Amino acid sequence: MTALAHGVAGPVLQRGAGELPGDHYLSAEPDHLLWGRLPCASDPAMLSVASGETVTIDTLSHEGVLEDQGRDPVSFFGRHGVRADQVLTEAVDLARSARGHDPAVDGPHLVTGPIEVRGAAVGDLLAITVLRLDRRVPYGVISNRHGRGALPGEMPSGPENVSVFTPVVETPEGAFGELPLVEGGPGAVRFPLQPFLGVMGVAAAGGVRPHSVPPGSHGGNIDINLLVEGSTLYLPVQVAGALAYVGDPHFAQGDGEVALTALEASLRATVRLDVVPASAAVERFGEFTGPLAETREFLIPTGLDADLDVAAANCVRAALGLLQARYGMDPHLAYAYLSAATDFNISQVVDLVKGVHARIRKADFGG
Repeated sequence: MTALAHGVAGPVLQRGAGELPGDHYLSAEPDHLLWGRLPCASDPAMLSVASGETVTIDTLSHEGVLEDQGRDPVSFFGRHGVRADQVLTEAVDLARSARGHDPAVDGPHLVTGPIEVRGAAVGDLLAITVLRLDRRVPYGVISNRHGRGALPGEMPSGPENVSVFTPVVETPEGAFGELPLVEGGPGAVRFPLQPFLGVMGVAAAGGVRPHSVPPGSHGGNIDINLLVEGSTLYLPVQVAGALAYVGDPHFAQGDGEVALTALEASLRATVRLDVVPASAAVERFGEFTGPLAETREFLIPTGLDADLDVAAANCVRAALGLLQARYGMDPHLAYAYLSAATDFNISQVVDLVKGVHARIRKADFGG
């Protein structure tokens, strides 16, 4: 476990404390969490809201509560200067609970929800708009585990899994994550924070909870770092009421997320949940079966597959369909435009199902 010489300092948003700007509030206490699995049609809603209402949702990072970290967050973080009162009470409650979690079978992620959106029907889209993201703690963790990441068999280079403790450093220019250049040595590298939720989704049809690691048409662990404040994720509703959920909070992530995780740390998210009726969805976006995102600047179609080449091809097809539906663009002209003007980025290569997303500039089409 790597740490800088100094401890950590900064505000901590414990359950129910601080600003709660949403119309509703959902805490991350153990009864409101799923661990390693995602909601399905048979899961009861933790909260019911109307379309267009906002919800402030506490999320909890899995780092510090996992079995290979001792399932004791006070001890885990205490070794790096984190006082017990700087550890989230939900993490302590979960770790001490009888909640079963088998890392050989389940994913690592903690998700808060699900939330019923009244009136959402199969065939509609659910729009999850991120209005505000607040850091709950002044630190996070970046982990690499054997058999995972972009370089399995090469990294970690030693016999143990590696969890890199990463404090948040506040400066006049903003907040940064900080890592040492050499284990226990002088010098450090700082990188800007860009908080986002790695997991946003709707419940899967049927009675089986999906594994939390691979993303899919339900959304889930899509790990697109453009889903910051002001962004919207559109997902095809698969069960009545949508049953939305969020989790896997990040303070920062590079495209690819090559080490297995990025800077994982707990966030308080305020989101708006809107139902887009099926007819309006087809008119605005065309027919699509997977996640589609939008920011102030970009339309962001996605492609998913276990094969990165196939994921990239799926993303191109999704982008072509979107340009045809939204702007009436001929396919051969849309294909030419995408090649000349659109970046196709690797969302992540570490979640079994790999992700590619495109950044289509809305300004190129007149706003």
